[in-house]
Amino acid sequence: MAEVKAFKIVDNVYWVGAKDWSRRLFDSLIPLPKGTSYNAYLVIGSEKVALIDTVNPGFEKTLEDRIREVVDPREIDYVIMNHAEPDHAGAIPYILNVALKAKLVTTSMGSKMARIFYGVPAERVHVVKDGDVIPLGSKTLRFIEAPMLHWPETMFTFLEEDGILFSCDFFGSHLAEGMFDDEVEDILIHAQRYWAEIMMPFRSSALRALEKVSKLDVKIIAPSHGPIYRNPKKILAKYLEWAQGKTKEKVLIIYTSMWGYTEKVVRLIESELIKQGVHTAVHNLAYADVGEVAKDLADSKALILATPTVIGFAHPLTMQVTYLAKLLKPPTKYASLIVLYAWGTNADRQLSDALKELGAEILDVIKINVTPTEDDIKKVKELVNKVLQKIKE
Repeated sequence: MAEVKAFKIVDNVYWVGAKDWSRRLFDSLIPLPKGTSYNAYLVIGSEKVALIDTVNPGFEKTLEDRIREVVDPREIDYVIMNHAEPDHAGAIPYILNVALKAKLVTTSMGSKMARIFYGVPAERVHVVKDGDVIPLGSKTLRFIEAPMLHWPETMFTFLEEDGILFSCDFFGSHLAEGMFDDEVEDILIHAQRYWAEIMMPFRSSALRALEKVSKLDVKIIAPSHGPIYRNPKKILAKYLEWAQGKTKEKVLIIYTSMWGYTEKVVRLIESELIKQGVHTAVHNLAYADVGEVAKDLADSKALILATPTVIGFAHPLTMQVTYLAKLLKPPTKYASLIVLYAWGTNADRQLSDALKELGAEILDVIKINVTPTEDDIKKVKELVNKVLQKIKE
């Protein structure tokens, strides 16, 4: 594949970021099956030049080279730090060392993080607050504070004349492919996965940010990961839906199985749900992609968790996913639990306590002693009927 150079978005606005095709893990947790990108943008006004965000450590020279295709880095007046996380801001020390007259533009909280993370001295920082503007001559940058999306210092930058919203992580997706949204066939699937992994715990903050964005004349959304949206209406509509916690008539089944007994029960449940035409997603935690589990948590109305016991307690993989769900705070309305055990178990109490923290209504807890009896099968089918009734209400 040919090297992507500085890419013109509109007149005097360029993508100068980096594509990371080989990265396969983010935050030592999130699988990246299609890599990711670190989007940085160069905005050239008639009087001033601004660089919006930088790149992940290791891609500094790539960023510099792409900037040099458009302007000499010494002409940069402002480096905008929308978010202090290293995948966006890791190249700030490098760039400030090249763009010697540039000021780092960030929020008050961002100024503290710039000092802690990158050693940026106070005299090189220009602090902005919600609604502040920086004129570049023919172009104007307006700043919109968006705290807890997903760090406290986060802000958006809006280029007024061109209607471009530089939204940092908001509206992002972990993809190396595609420069624009309409070049990626399943972009909304990747966007939902990203939402679930990063933004879902902050739905109230997302709603506040969407309210602010609704007052802008947004023509293009340029996030810091993944494709640029030149058709922003569809992602704006989806983000509103996800932020409001809307769910589908969908059941998510997450399970662990050591010797196949738990899996047999799961297949029975899956079969009963499919017979009723219910959208069903099933993940075996032994090899599940955490990102896919998170994506399905984002819009499933009901969750069924099935686990064997290990020394009388829930399988460690099951506990891991309940902890993940607690962190992600999905909008799941109903939850059910199935525990298979041999000589005894505390897993039902252990997992019931964990599920209560999701805020979901627990419909049933079924304990099965290794092999389901006729009575156990009857209980499982009754559980399916309860779930069907609830999700169709």
